[in-house]
Amino acid sequence: MPNRPLYIAPSLLAADFLHIDQAVDLINDSEADWLHLDVMDGRFVPNISFGMPIIAAVKKRIKKTCDVHLMIVEPEKYAADFKKAGADLLTVHYEVCPHLHRNIQQIKDLGMKAGVAINPHTTISQLENIITDVDLILVMSVNPGFGGQTFIPQTYQKLHELRKLIDQTGASALIEVDGGISAHNAAEIVAAGADVLVAGSSVFGAPDPRAAIHALKTATK
Repeated sequence: MPNRPLYIAPSLLAADFLHIDQAVDLINDSEADWLHLDVMDGRFVPNISFGMPIIAAVKKRIKKTCDVHLMIVEPEKYAADFKKAGADLLTVHYEVCPHLHRNIQQIKDLGMKAGVAINPHTTISQLENIITDVDLILVMSVNPGFGGQTFIPQTYQKLHELRKLIDQTGASALIEVDGGISAHNAAEIVAAGADVLVAGSSVFGAPDPRAAIHALKTATK
């Protein structure tokens, strides 16, 4: 098993939105490292989630890194607003950024770490020209838009390819994986190259979410 730090990022999208304060307190009181915040616009993905007001409210209470994943078109129009709302790390999708280097530089100039997400059909080779410029690559292991989906097995090969690319180029980007992750497959996902595990339903849908986070955190031990 690789000797790298493992970060756990529960996804707020799977929490009870009537009790977001309790969900945030749970994360604060757990072994989670980040809080993953999925922003959907109903255009890039077939769903609408939440935006700046929710993130700003969460930021006032959360003690962990705010990992904001933009599943939206034209993310450059809103990057400054997400910085103001409290994003520590802002991830945009490769598939909607025709000027990706510019998007990355904008995010960094605003004082955030910059991430690039790729959908299941996007190949690792598409990242060769930006891999040394980003802080994180988010590999979607389901088709984005909805929680509770099944992990796509081909993701393992993509993770191996991405880890090889990072090692060969000397890049420092973390590999984040989102979709269908649980304690049952976490160790294999990390072995394939992942540094950050996003988990929604397997955490907030568990009888004991803190125990579920602990199981993810210790899956490789």
